Amino acid sequence: MITSMIMLTASLSLDAHLPPLTPWQGQSEQLMQMKGPLTTDFELSKGMNSPDYQQTMAFVERLVAANPTQFKAINIGYSNSGRAVKMLIASEQSHFTASMIKNNNKPTLLIQAGIHAGEIDGKDAAFMMLRDIALGKRRDLLSKVNILFIPILNVDGHERRSKYNRINQRGPVEMGFRTNANNLNLNRDYTKLDTPEVQAILKVIDEYQPDLYLDVHVTDGADYQYDITYGFNPEFASESPAIARVLETQIKPVIDKALEQQGHIPGPLVFAMDKRDFKKGIAGWVATPRFSNGWGDLAGVPTILVENHSLKPYKQRVLGTYVLYDGLISALSKYQTQLDEAVTAEQNNRPEQLIVKRAYAKQPDTIPFKGITYKLFQSAISGQTEAKYLGEKIQYDALPIYWQKDVVTQVEVPDAFYIPPAYPEIVEKLQLHGIKVTKIEQSPESIDTLISANVTNYEFAKAPFEGRFMVEASFSFDKVKAPELSGWYKVSTEQKRGKLATHLLHPQAPDSFFSWGEFNTIFQRTEYVENYALEPFARSMLKENPTIALEFDRKIREDKAFADDPNARMEWLYAKTPFYDQAYLKYPILMLFKEK
Repeated sequence: MITSMIMLTASLSLDAHLPPLTPWQGQSEQLMQMKGPLTTDFELSKGMNSPDYQQTMAFVERLVAANPTQFKAINIGYSNSGRAVKMLIASEQSHFTASMIKNNNKPTLLIQAGIHAGEIDGKDAAFMMLRDIALGKRRDLLSKVNILFIPILNVDGHERRSKYNRINQRGPVEMGFRTNANNLNLNRDYTKLDTPEVQAILKVIDEYQPDLYLDVHVTDGADYQYDITYGFNPEFASESPAIARVLETQIKPVIDKALEQQGHIPGPLVFAMDKRDFKKGIAGWVATPRFSNGWGDLAGVPTILVENHSLKPYKQRVLGTYVLYDGLISALSKYQTQLDEAVTAEQNNRPEQLIVKRAYAKQPDTIPFKGITYKLFQSAISGQTEAKYLGEKIQYDALPIYWQKDVVTQVEVPDAFYIPPAYPEIVEKLQLHGIKVTKIEQSPESIDTLISANVTNYEFAKAPFEGRFMVEASFSFDKVKAPELSGWYKVSTEQKRGKLATHLLHPQAPDSFFSWGEFNTIFQRTEYVENYALEPFARSMLKENPTIALEFDRKIREDKAFADDPNARMEWLYAKTPFYDQAYLKYPILMLFKEK
């Protein structure tokens, strides 16, 4: 049966099941070089394929050999399978060290391809651009910017190559896999930092301090006319609104104009609310810090997420990405000062409150949108209504768009967090995030009252997500006397990445270390009680403490289930004794709020 299934699949055209294509021919086709030195594997395949890991690394070395005064390749890390993650540094005057890059008065663009290794457009587009730089055709590019280029971040997933990895994507013929060798999605790892690949990219950002971070993907989802879509958290929902404003009003128009002039259709970064009925509207997504662009928003690192349209041919997508690079380099060079000023403003901005969880608005806004016609039909296979895209253009003048405008959870930003010495791994991860952590050598003589978060209710996820059983909890907050703090770690929110520190350390934030399960041991109890000891102790306690006695009597009167459950009664009493585990359900990180 397996053999017959393979034969059946092989007999079908690789894209026969996909919606019909709209014809495309653009000026960007002239960017392709069909023969000559440094012709890319993508070009040799006439825009159909992408090279494997070994071929990719060999091409990187060929680029360096062709232009060693402007190109240098370094290893920034290794996957768990031992493959090197390479980065190519391109600089006009051999400025290859981080200090040189940061001080040569040019903006630095960090381009990352292949975080999802099947979505590899960014690699082949950058190879064409770098080839043109190496051969002297585009000397102007390095006169404007420094380029840091990671051709494949997910190097292990890249080698899980197949013709059958992404059913809704047109090319390349063979493409990599979404997750790494440990089946972890790198673009869900920007907070918890479980993967060496994402740890490596954060080290690059910390060391080289790029002016803009570009993460290149390919979409899932619906059909529409746009071939190159991209975006960032919008100004109204951004934690770095000054940066978002520059990206929207100054950087984006330059990119869009370059794409349109070369025959591409740039579009917004959106997703369908209902994949079976596009007219119901689109989702205006706001990225959280587990994603590259959400992390960049909080860290004050200007970040653009590219999502090329999966249903457009690979050749069209790659050429569009080259044009996007070209436009972005021009825009970054032109508006470097404005972007730097926005970054400085956001790094100096410490809000009193942060929105850590959002929901989609109940009432939509509207936008014009270039769609593709479709019809709905009742499928005998799925047993429900499905959509069939017809390949004809349609213009929506006012398509509903539901932005994540509704606030679900908003937290007060502490002045500082205090981390016990028993959690060095949390300190290490904070430092990878570029957050300053200070070890307390001697406990201060006086400190304002600290706040402790106590879990009042919790629920673990029913299944693992990214290798973790996440936890949702509600909390009560109590003032506590400061413990002996020698050996503890202090994280002030009065720093450049104070907003990011709050999202990572405040237990109510959905992408906090707490939510990702870093503190699951607080849900364990390892000391127990015997009723022969508890019953007489509780009797004495109730006699000597009228307040507890009244509370116990009231609970028995008002809660029949409690009154009829001997275990619940004894557990309640045990929790009132000094023998009870004082660390149980206590979030170990303390928060400082100065008196106002």
